[in-house]
Amino acid sequence: MNLSNLKPAAGSTKTAKRIGRGQGSGMGGTATRGHKGAKSRSGYSRKRGFEGGQMPLQRRVPKFGFKNINRIEYKAINIDTLQALATAKALSAITLENLVEAGFISSHQLVKILGKGELTLKLDVTANAFSASAIKAIEAVGGTATVC
Repeated sequence: MNLSNLKPAAGSTKTAKRIGRGQGSGMGGTATRGHKGAKSRSGYSRKRGFEGGQMPLQRRVPKFGFKNINRIEYKAINIDTLQALATAKALSAITLENLVEAGFISSHQLVKILGKGELTLKLDVTANAFSASAIKAIEAVGGTATVC
């Protein structure tokens, strides 16, 4: 055996189908595309969602709702969560940095403090927004609620 008599295994290679090269090729005339219709034409590409002329799904199903571009999305944190954080870390003031360190929020999120739960510690809380019940609960124990 040498390089001059090497060849691939039998059946491992196929010759390319030469379409549209005359009647003698056996694939002349329609060039294996059938007769007439869009798929037989050159340059045909089916549009995404095309259903053969039937009204496509994205046009049959109605649109609804809208996205308010002025919406401000807050991460809600209750005062019972602040109570647990303050007792665990022995804090007298809670800021956004404390909440990021504790893993409650990420650094780019806005925070709104809500009034669920009970607060027994005097806390100075700094957040982006407060509910009325949260402010009342924080100030009832002598703390302060500061909007940053």
